[in-house]
Amino acid sequence: MTFDREESRSHLRQDDLLRLGWQGLRAHPVRATLSALGIAIGIAAMIAVIGISLSSQAKIQERLASLGTNLLTVTAGKTFSGESTRLPADSAERLHRIEGVEQVGWVANLSGVAAYRSSYIDPAATNSLTVAATDTGLLSATSSELQTGSWFNDATEQYPTTVLGATAAKRLGIVSPGSMVNIDGQNHTVLGILKPSALAPQLDTSVLVGASHATERLGFTGSPTTLYERSTDASVESVRELIPATINPKSPNEVSVSRPSDTLAAQHAIDTAFTGLLVGVGSIALLVGGIGVANTMVITVLERRREIGLRRALGATRAHVRKQFLVEAVMLATYGGLAGLVLGVGCTVAVSLLNGWTPTVPPLIALLGVAVTIVVGAVAGMLPAMKAAQVSPTEALAA
Repeated sequence: MTFDREESRSHLRQDDLLRLGWQGLRAHPVRATLSALGIAIGIAAMIAVIGISLSSQAKIQERLASLGTNLLTVTAGKTFSGESTRLPADSAERLHRIEGVEQVGWVANLSGVAAYRSSYIDPAATNSLTVAATDTGLLSATSSELQTGSWFNDATEQYPTTVLGATAAKRLGIVSPGSMVNIDGQNHTVLGILKPSALAPQLDTSVLVGASHATERLGFTGSPTTLYERSTDASVESVRELIPATINPKSPNEVSVSRPSDTLAAQHAIDTAFTGLLVGVGSIALLVGGIGVANTMVITVLERRREIGLRRALGATRAHVRKQFLVEAVMLATYGGLAGLVLGVGCTVAVSLLNGWTPTVPPLIALLGVAVTIVVGAVAGMLPAMKAAQVSPTEALAA
């Protein structure tokens, strides 16, 4: 009962407790830094992974919002026997008849037609480029943009002119409109060069010509290879269901419909799953850091037995000793957590700026990271603090 009264009368001020904890860390700065490094790496990994992932996802969401999710791509499917089919020549007109359809554009790959920088190029050096006929509505339907130059109009699409995809222009060595490209033995004037297309990446390697010119000089039969259709957001699903039967009423199974934005959505899902995996790895690093803190505190208790015994002999209670070492462990972990927070935010900003993203680190994540380090420090320091509190003053001073 007397001991309990002494415990209850004894008091240790909070500022003194913090000062004791800080002096304990200052006594072995190198050891404290190395111990906090494990915590710092874990927190930095978690914050950097979450921040980079959120920054990337924000960019994807921005692209989805700007490009729209109402674009459908229509291509020819296969018969039940596995044979390739072709879309009807009037497929674009049929699409326009569906309620909710706003824009339609198309391309038709021209078999046996190749493009070269000049007539002196080896015919086998096609650069894996595709020559395709197109209509004037393709640019707006696919949300593609011109890097330079102009798009086809009702006049220019009738003459030997071409618009190059971004990759096609690089492979042909074309940097500006007005240059000449040889297509099927005839020189064509370059009207424009496209930017890389997010929703229609096949356009990047395409050499596009007007439909009228392709019909007259390049053997185009009128059957499109791919149709691009824009509808209102509310009618996307209903239009998607109507397209096969509208284009090919006899065999709707021979018409394939897809939504390019689903690829970006799938990328978003993959990034989210990958983020979860990396956060798990960061959690393991944080656990290892916590074990390092516990190990350091156990060693500290063993080294400072005489100090503990002297404090106990001078009136410090077990509660005082326990609080001292617990605070020291929490301060050590917090030190590492703050360093990890700075490092993680720095990595997020650096990677985001290099990729052209907007750095995104929610304040809640930063606060949660610091809170986690405090909890880790408290858990890691609990056992060493209890062990320090059990040290007998007489045995410690006699050792």
